[in-house]
Amino acid sequence: MAGLRNIRLIVAYDGSAYGGWQRQKNATSIQGELEAALAKMHGHALPVFAAGRTDAGVHARGQVANFYTDILSIPADRFVPALNRFLPQDIRVMSSAEADIDFHSRFDARLRRYRYFVAIGRTIDPFVLRTAYQVANAPDLGALNAAASLLLGEHDFSAFCSARDPSVSKRRNVLEASFRWERGCGTSGGFLVFEIAANAFLLRMVRSIVGSLLHWEAEARAAAGSVAHAAEETGLALASGDRGLAGPTAPARGLFFWNAEYYPEPRRPGRGAYWSRRGFEEPVAAEGVGDDLPSEGGDVEGPSTPAWVDIADSAPAMPNEPGPDAPPLRPRRRLVPGIGFVQE
Repeated sequence: MAGLRNIRLIVAYDGSAYGGWQRQKNATSIQGELEAALAKMHGHALPVFAAGRTDAGVHARGQVANFYTDILSIPADRFVPALNRFLPQDIRVMSSAEADIDFHSRFDARLRRYRYFVAIGRTIDPFVLRTAYQVANAPDLGALNAAASLLLGEHDFSAFCSARDPSVSKRRNVLEASFRWERGCGTSGGFLVFEIAANAFLLRMVRSIVGSLLHWEAEARAAAGSVAHAAEETGLALASGDRGLAGPTAPARGLFFWNAEYYPEPRRPGRGAYWSRRGFEEPVAAEGVGDDLPSEGGDVEGPSTPAWVDIADSAPAMPNEPGPDAPPLRPRRRLVPGIGFVQE
């Protein structure tokens, strides 16, 4: 299948009503909604990939996604209005651009960045509570940052992830980890924001870290204990790898996938050629955990007949080698929902 393009998206979503990014049988997913919108545009199923496979209830401001398309003639930025026409209001494509044919939003990411929002105060605006975790009293910022600093570097984060995480290695390289105050409407005490960036994350890793550090800081404050308590407990849990030594997991509603940063060039040449050979006619397999070309994709199926209109179908047949007096061939045009007729 020749002539594919690779389109890179920035996607924002309110994850409250979804079972997470990744498509699944028993819950609505962000990936599933995007792939359904793309199928309506293209007339056949095709997979979409993402930098971060967010968990149920987690939001995104700058999720990076990409997909291969056989629609060749529309400008890349026109995928924004076309896709948003078919997406629910709580999922928005913010931008679309042409990408290197071998670019992969997941496997080429150098780091992913998350932010967790904590609303401080006893009475919080209900609209704020949809996307933030409420804490009544302001914690000690210095104590929290002393603990967060211990997370920097490469460590085994077994103590700060779900027991259901399937990763063979629990080692991750954390490049940024800090708390700060931000002003905001709907809360008397403002927002405590935790920002963390790493090469990759484990299942519920960020929420486990936030919940644990807030718990240990509050524990020390209630007992008039040492401000170093949170840092001490963080160090013990990190060194042990024992989830039982960590604190509670913070709720999903306060967590946002913020953005991703990429290497200058794709790390695995050949992805574009693979999809050009493969095409979209057969069902694609579930997205793999390794960077193995045949495993990249998604378990979706679509109609075998493309839902597009070819106005050249009714034109008279032309000889293989028309002479100088032969009438010109009529252009092939495709009806793309959300865009209109485009010339192929």
